[in-house]
Amino acid sequence: MTAPATDHLNDTDAADMSAPAAPADSDLGFGRVVAQQTRGRFLSKDGRATARKFGLGGQRTEHLYLQALNVPWGTFLLWTVGAVLLMNGVFALGYGSLGSGAIAGAGTLGLEDPFMRAFVYSVGAFTTTGTDGLHAMGSTAHLLTITQSLLGPLTGMIIAGLVIARLTRPRARLRFSESAVIAPYEGGRGFMFRFVNELPSELTDVSVSVNLFWYEDIDGKRERNFHVLSLEREHVAFFPLHWTVVHPITADSPMRGVTPERLCSGETEILVLISAHEETFSTRISARASYRWDEVSWDAKFANIFTTAGDDVLAIDVDRLSRFDRLPEGATRIPAPSEGAPIST
Repeated sequence: MTAPATDHLNDTDAADMSAPAAPADSDLGFGRVVAQQTRGRFLSKDGRATARKFGLGGQRTEHLYLQALNVPWGTFLLWTVGAVLLMNGVFALGYGSLGSGAIAGAGTLGLEDPFMRAFVYSVGAFTTTGTDGLHAMGSTAHLLTITQSLLGPLTGMIIAGLVIARLTRPRARLRFSESAVIAPYEGGRGFMFRFVNELPSELTDVSVSVNLFWYEDIDGKRERNFHVLSLEREHVAFFPLHWTVVHPITADSPMRGVTPERLCSGETEILVLISAHEETFSTRISARASYRWDEVSWDAKFANIFTTAGDDVLAIDVDRLSRFDRLPEGATRIPAPSEGAPIST
């Protein structure tokens, strides 16, 4: 639900030409040296960090585990079934390489194809569900059977552990508007985006912080700096619907006098950090998002997201989260008089 407006920020510093000083901790932990040396965005559109660490090896197992936890359920099940079939296919090829006599007992099963016979036996041995009269012949075939009998239950335990971890791991699933907007706000302009909780679980004690990250010309030197953006509201106790986060662009704002050209020349990125209490598992969760300069819409405002419900309760249509209404050209591209002097380019 859109947060109610708070008092206006002080407009007495409209003539101040200098960029506001950033707090010491406004770089979010990236560090000023790193900020100056790095190009490109710090977070992907879905909030994942783009930084990389070398010198730790491939960490393929760790990355595979994290991917198994984060991919959609359909992809996870496809991977799982595919991996099990692949392993059994490899074992079936192993049995087949030993000759047609490696697997016996198929006379009453109608399995004439040697590979299919070996594959059916492999699945039975791997899953410990039984081989329907099929049995191995020879020491090598028995060795493969023993290996499968050990590998199958171990694989099953790993898959069961991943399923339990996916089901019990608390995480945020917040949907953000596809773009942010510079929209009219209380006689001036405001930077806005909105988000909603996609899960039926309740979130409480929700906090949001927004940081502006762009290049500035300071004393003739081009520097990449962070600025904390003050918000209309930074915290809500209850989050049943959606939240439109607003940064009022006033004379005190780092974005005062901003234009589309200024966002582009500054290679701007706006980082969003959200923390909330998830009631189902009674724990804190967090989510991140990022908007680049070309993901900010101008001369627009968010469309109405509220809809009617049959039982006269508040309701929203999440499909409208990213919709906005077009305004006359120049409605927000031109700075408002109350913003005063523009920031340095």
